[in-house]
Amino acid sequence: MGERTKYTPGTFSWTDLATTDQDAAKRFYGQLFGWQAVDFPIDENTTYSMMQIDGKDVAAISPQPQQQRDAGAPPLWNSYVTVESADDAANRAQKLGATVHAPPFDVMDVGRMAVIQDPQGAFFMAWEPKQHIGASLVNARGALSWNELATRDMDASASFYRELFGWQIEPMEGGAMPYLVIQNQGHGNGGIRSAQENEPSYWLVYFGANDIEADTKHAADLGGTQLVEPTDIGVGKISVVQDPQGAVFAFYAGQFED
Repeated sequence: MGERTKYTPGTFSWTDLATTDQDAAKRFYGQLFGWQAVDFPIDENTTYSMMQIDGKDVAAISPQPQQQRDAGAPPLWNSYVTVESADDAANRAQKLGATVHAPPFDVMDVGRMAVIQDPQGAFFMAWEPKQHIGASLVNARGALSWNELATRDMDASASFYRELFGWQIEPMEGGAMPYLVIQNQGHGNGGIRSAQENEPSYWLVYFGANDIEADTKHAADLGGTQLVEPTDIGVGKISVVQDPQGAVFAFYAGQFED
């Protein structure tokens, strides 16, 4: 079980869900993972729900911004990468061909962030921590355990993120399909795969599971939809699920890093 008090820059450190039905999503994930919600009012119309396991922050659930709804974007899990400076990360990303959809801004006193779309179309957040480091628990059941990029151009994506974050990205040997493993300062930090037909470029968030068959079935019993059945990938098992509001996430069961 990985408890965290800080993150090395370049590490995935947080995830939150932007959804069309916040209360229903809180019930779904609360029943699925045993998450407890701690609500933080942002303004008179918006609440940011911090989701916890045993008092440790693991994720958050918030209303989907109206701009995303108007654009027809589905509910989604966002991936955050810790950086030393959100301003520097956004400027560097833009020079590398990315689009900065939300220039760096302060999130009260908890951090500073930017919303960035990489050159192949996948969104991610640059997070400069202040009071909030990100998840205080990772690599455990119900906690963030992996981030995986689906892209139309694996080589171009790898080049972009190497330049942006200094990631070490190398092919995984012996796999049935091409797969690139991301390391940050010698620690596993995600993967890159080729997007399937009609699949957009996006970062898929994985949560830890103990019994992947049981957890996948439980998600379906709660109203979710199984997209990829539990599959053995050698180092563990994965499955992919869509929650009742339409956000896609994945399970991982296997060996976790500390």
